[in-house]
Amino acid sequence: MSDTRVLRIGIASRDYVKQRTMDVVRGKPFSSNEPRHWVSSLEPLAKVLTDRNMLLLEMIRNTQPQSMSELAKLSGRAKSNLSRTLHTMESLGLIELAVVTGGKKVPTVIYDSLTFDFSLLSKKKSEPKAA
Repeated sequence: MSDTRVLRIGIASRDYVKQRTMDVVRGKPFSSNEPRHWVSSLEPLAKVLTDRNMLLLEMIRNTQPQSMSELAKLSGRAKSNLSRTLHTMESLGLIELAVVTGGKKVPTVIYDSLTFDFSLLSKKKSEPKAA
């Protein structure tokens, strides 16, 4: 059995993403093979998964910084820009920002790889079925 942690991101219409979000809020459970995060296009992923940000994810995993300030120093990035990037990554499920004593946010990469689920066919009545 593999210990690799894989984040599955689904790509579907805005209407489907909205409906799935409402279903979750209402208590409808995820199926075991359904993506946990959904986006309506590849665009937000492409903006985040740049070479520079992939290196940032690797840096977080390898150095395990204990604050965003520490990561800003290690990466040479302005703290405000880094904060925006990390919050976007968190919203996509790529990292976790844990708040620790003193209100510091500690970034952690929680997955080893990503997979994407999307259909190339337009589906009016139904949306992607989890593989």
